[in-house]
Amino acid sequence: MAAHYEIFRSSQNNQYYFHLKAPNGEIILASEGYLQKSGCENGIASCKAHSPYDQYYDKRVAQNLRPYFVLRAANNQIIGTSQTYSSAYARDQGIVAVKTYGSTATTIDLT
Repeated sequence: MAAHYEIFRSSQNNQYYFHLKAPNGEIILASEGYLQKSGCENGIASCKAHSPYDQYYDKRVAQNLRPYFVLRAANNQIIGTSQTYSSAYARDQGIVAVKTYGSTATTIDLT
């Protein structure tokens, strides 16, 4: 399967979310919750626009000392957050994957 975004609605809080999935099905970026589906769709559009560019990635370290990254928009709002990784190298490979697939991935609406 090709890389794609999945829009889904949480049964816990009724908010909309998206995941960017790599061709192997692994989630490489997860969004915040959106009250409206249109907000979620705008988040995907922002991800597509910003994902190719290095300056929108922040490399971070979680409380458990595992590296992860966030993708920001030009207004500094966080578009998506990665999983935590076992090493800085693995995190950097995650960034490469989002840069590779983020701008061209199709969207699957699971709602």
